[in-house]
Amino acid sequence: MALDEFDHIVVGAGSAGCVLADRLSADGRARVLVVEAGGSDRRFWIRTPIGYGMTYRDARVNWRYVAEPDEGLGGRAVYVPRGKVLGGSSSINAMVYCRGLPGDFDDWRDAGNPGWGWADVAPVFERFERHVGAAPRGSGPLRVSMRETEYHPIRRHFLGAAREIGLPSTADMNGAAPEGVGAYAVTTHGGLRWSAADAFLRPAMARRNLTVLTGAQVTRVVFEGRRAVGVEVRLGGTARLIRARLQVILAAGAVNSPQLLQLSGVGPGALLQSMGLPVIRANDAVGGGLQDHLGVNYSYRATEPTLNSALGTWVGRLRAGAAFLLARNGPLSLSVNQMGGLVRSAPDLARPDVQLYFNPLSFAAGFAGDTPLLRPDPFPGFILGFNACRPTSVGRVDIGAPDPTAPPRIAPNYLSTNGDVAEAIAGARLVGRMQDSAALRTLIDGAPKFDIARASDADIIADFRARAGSVYHACGTCRMGPEARGGVVDAHLRVHGVDGLRVIDASVFPNITSANTNAPTIMVAQRAADLMAAEGR
Repeated sequence: MALDEFDHIVVGAGSAGCVLADRLSADGRARVLVVEAGGSDRRFWIRTPIGYGMTYRDARVNWRYVAEPDEGLGGRAVYVPRGKVLGGSSSINAMVYCRGLPGDFDDWRDAGNPGWGWADVAPVFERFERHVGAAPRGSGPLRVSMRETEYHPIRRHFLGAAREIGLPSTADMNGAAPEGVGAYAVTTHGGLRWSAADAFLRPAMARRNLTVLTGAQVTRVVFEGRRAVGVEVRLGGTARLIRARLQVILAAGAVNSPQLLQLSGVGPGALLQSMGLPVIRANDAVGGGLQDHLGVNYSYRATEPTLNSALGTWVGRLRAGAAFLLARNGPLSLSVNQMGGLVRSAPDLARPDVQLYFNPLSFAAGFAGDTPLLRPDPFPGFILGFNACRPTSVGRVDIGAPDPTAPPRIAPNYLSTNGDVAEAIAGARLVGRMQDSAALRTLIDGAPKFDIARASDADIIADFRARAGSVYHACGTCRMGPEARGGVVDAHLRVHGVDGLRVIDASVFPNITSANTNAPTIMVAQRAADLMAAEGR
């Protein structure tokens, strides 16, 4: 394999990197290299949709970061899984596909980024999506499956509770009316996970002008003056320089992209100097702007069988395994995040402020993901959960050492604004109203572990601080916008103050979107490819 010089070098084969590999190599002429620190995604628990419960702490496919102890969570340190495999986090996530709300992207535009409003990005979503199921549409490569008819029948209680307390419903959270409760769409195809690697990277790998290098960690971007000219890669214990004729693109995600920029001399000047690193371009915003969704689950015993019955016994697991292996259906072919939606905790709010989740199984742990999905509670149970849509707390990602193999310091700074505390209470109150609805009272068996409907505000927030966890939607650490307004990249995703270097992944979000971040990350990469094509890149 010749690893000397390429036109484009893409660092990271996650959701954005897979898109870029496809789009940049499509003309058959430009030589494109994608460098991925992880390995192949051809693993049983990656291909199996519910397998994300098994890859949650698997070091073979997961960076397994841990954040700094957080004052807003009483000094707890949350776990930060990130995909380290072809497909990145799209290979280990819960597969929920939700674009967010139109206003999210109008806010991106209004933050000084022309061309990124909803009117600009909506056609991009439509172009790469292929919705299959009840209302098929589109012909793009990314399969977005509506599988409500396969979801657990206790969903009727959740939908009934929503109607009872006056929440709207929606048949398609990615359609013309995204607000409301309903069934989540998931990125599956034929009963298997359909990651960004499946949709975009693997078809492109047949092209002779695309090289995908796995098991190779980029340790820094190499500059000549202020121009990025290549990357240093650690491969098999040996460091080597690979040059880029046109550009280097960091698509390493909201944790690793700012880490690489700082290791390469682009970031807070004082920090880089303290680490003995040369300062190519000082910009305190690199690594700043970290946002994430912070969620909590409330578990209940159920009066009817739930997925606990199917997955909580050897007999149930054998049946589920047989259904999956023989017909690619059953609970192993689905996410457990089956129902939910974007809603307003009060009718007078200008936009939805809460994302709801209804899972037809329950865990002993306080937050889903802390326990393997195939080991739920040994009794029928279910979960109601929520997170605030648009938190205002902002944290940072910074290198803790000049060693590229050392994990970065992740400081989410959760619940650091009064608004976020108020929204946590409002979300819990909304779930409490659902809990007390006649529709859910018939499903709940006995007193809840924590009765949010009767708890005080102080008790609600104390419980939230003690149990809430990341929903794994980190973004914003290399924000798009004018440098004078805290931007790291411009509206074409070029890094301010240097040449030949872009960042294209969730780190460029000017603000966190209202829902899951995988869909807008893919859109960002598609839109960026459009912009580069217009530039002749």
